[in-house]
Amino acid sequence: MENEHNKLNPEDQAKVDAFLKQGYNETDRKPFRPLKLLGILFVIVSLITGGSLMLARMSGIH
Repeated sequence: MENEHNKLNPEDQAKVDAFLKQGYNETDRKPFRPLKLLGILFVIVSLITGGSLMLARMSGIH
């Protein structure tokens, strides 16, 4: 099935495979931490909410 979608001739595909094996485009990434992201979002939303409540109290709306 892979050959059906392959549009390169074998020589060009070999060049592409050799280039990809060099590791030039690889980047080391830290593991994804969903709880850390959730914590950061919670802090940001809390700060925005607190700021808006403080602004409302200072202007006499709330």
